Amino acid sequence: MTAITLLDGGMGQEIAKRAGDVNSPLWSTRSMLDRPGLAEAVYRDYFHAGATIATTNTYAVHRDRLMRHTLEAEFLPLLKQGLAEATAARDAFGKGRIAGSIGPLEASYRPDLCPPLAVAAPLFAEVAEVLAAGADLLLLETVASVAHADAVLSGCDGIKMPIWLALTVSDDDGRKLRSGEELAVVLPLVATYRPAAILANCSVPEVMADALAVLARAGIPFGAYANGFTRINDAFLNDAPTVDLLEARHDLTPEVYANFAQRWVDMGATIVGGCCETGPEHIAEIARRLDRSGFEIV
Repeated sequence: MTAITLLDGGMGQEIAKRAGDVNSPLWSTRSMLDRPGLAEAVYRDYFHAGATIATTNTYAVHRDRLMRHTLEAEFLPLLKQGLAEATAARDAFGKGRIAGSIGPLEASYRPDLCPPLAVAAPLFAEVAEVLAAGADLLLLETVASVAHADAVLSGCDGIKMPIWLALTVSDDDGRKLRSGEELAVVLPLVATYRPAAILANCSVPEVMADALAVLARAGIPFGAYANGFTRINDAFLNDAPTVDLLEARHDLTPEVYANFAQRWVDMGATIVGGCCETGPEHIAEIARRLDRSGFEIV
């Protein structure tokens, strides 16, 4: 029986929607300050839907992002709160793992803003060390360029737990990173740093199969979790964007999304889930499909 790890769905977007706060540049980070406990409720819903991983709501918890809002003093408290709420939900459910989320510095989908290695790696390392104290693995998310991959993997080098690298690809061509670089160019870095798994994330589901065909060549566990946006538009790529600038798809029902996930599993993916604009209902449908097809969800 093939074992499949079922990730949760979109965390930040789900939290922001429930909080009614989709126009903050801090995204769901703001809700941890204003609505403590909300993230825990979302984690619980994902566990009950069938997810075996809770991804901490720490994607945007970076000093550089918080400094813009005079919230740098909240850096450590927010990282610890993200861990605590995920852990509380896992403990209440009785099983599951915690993935410590590390998002991009500066902004998502903006590889041009990634600081040089000497600057970025220590910033990523600081986050990784805090999250490693309470997580079961680290999930390096929405990595948009080779430089970003090098920096975040370097920052996590030496952390004694599984590291999962998640790369965001072009919405028009899954064989290319958001930077325009060929996805395959990341593979030598994977061979050097040896993460435990490699994934494609936060791109439209239609391009994930092409991405997985490349990632499978790494020879390590691979998978995908796509978003439910129509596409990442130019307005969102401006400074200090808010998620209300992005349009959710109305055709990506749980059944339709699960069809994509099934295809990824058929290609050999052993880690699947959802990213922004997917919710517990999408994860529940994937869980039903996997169970019906005889897979073990771990």
